[in-house]
Amino acid sequence: MSATTTIQLFVFLLAGFVGMQAINRIPPLLHTPLMAATNAISGISLVASLVLAGSNEGDLATVLGTIAVACAVANIVGGFLITDRMLAMFKRTPTATEAQQVGDGASSVTKS
Repeated sequence: MSATTTIQLFVFLLAGFVGMQAINRIPPLLHTPLMAATNAISGISLVASLVLAGSNEGDLATVLGTIAVACAVANIVGGFLITDRMLAMFKRTPTATEAQQVGDGASSVTKS
């Protein structure tokens, strides 16, 4: 293994460790905004993979770029679906009394 590969592997492992520590320290209330931010980062990786897929660097770069595009799109779509589910957990369903009040308000307008 060359020195460059060793340094790149070390940076990758260090970034993974720092990322895990940062995520574990975030309170659950902030997970939804964090998901939205990671979706934005996935959008940046989608642009980079499109550039790689469209480059004329050879067949291997085109194939790897196309695979990267598919993975980035799947990541973005999945992230938005999960974020939508998380936001749906915070929506309040109307109680029976609130539904009754809304119904009474509408019927009183039509009676007069």
